[in-house]
Amino acid sequence: MKVRVLGCSGAIAKDCRTTSFLVGGDVLVDAGTGVGDLTLEEMRGVKHVLLTHSHLDHVAALPLMIDAIASHITEPVRVYALPGTLAALQTHVFNNVIWPDFSRIPSPQAPFVSFHEIHVGQILTIAGKHIEVLPAVHTVPACGYAVTAGRGCWVFTGDTERNPAFWRRINQMNVAALVIETAFSNREKDLAKRSLHLSPHALAQELDCIEEGRRFPIFITHTKPAETEMIMAEIQRFDQTQPFGPNVTHDIRWLRAGQEFDL
Repeated sequence: MKVRVLGCSGAIAKDCRTTSFLVGGDVLVDAGTGVGDLTLEEMRGVKHVLLTHSHLDHVAALPLMIDAIASHITEPVRVYALPGTLAALQTHVFNNVIWPDFSRIPSPQAPFVSFHEIHVGQILTIAGKHIEVLPAVHTVPACGYAVTAGRGCWVFTGDTERNPAFWRRINQMNVAALVIETAFSNREKDLAKRSLHLSPHALAQELDCIEEGRRFPIFITHTKPAETEMIMAEIQRFDQTQPFGPNVTHDIRWLRAGQEFDL
């Protein structure tokens, strides 16, 4: 199973695309602007979309993608999300004002898209992949995901701040790679806390929750383009000075669009 990074930026700018991952060619995890780099043929291969939450940088390309491939859709693209996320999409996006209600077009009996509620703790089996819905702590209903095809798990936190329940579950998993957000630098750590995002200072405390002896690659995502270099430098300084406990360092890397995980 391959996981391809389409977008992993916290905002748009040249060469910066917002959050989206293509899993195995037929599943999207989030639908930020990175989806726009898929070819039409690749978009037509997407049958399932899992959303972490309703914020625009994670859903912006969903209505546009459905529109682009509508003439080739023979069965609805299935969108999975928490109830609050689906309610937001139906009220504020697919509402025949911002965008057509593709859950009723071309007909309620055969729409372009169908919506499916999920809940934290649920394990989905989709196209041969096992996907667990993980807790997240954000300003709107939010979740993360752990995806596996029978080997190690690719884990994505989604947008989150301090999240003890997440770490309790992660410490029980065979983690092949962890993708974790760090949206703001320490200079903006108060704003990060208010908006329920992580800064390097908060990240250090979160990684302290990983049980001793467990080590796996950790990829930093959702950095603001204007602060990416500062954020990564601050994380590097933390790791070099071992803030995560005695004799503990982590394999921390910056996530980049175009990267692939082979699980």
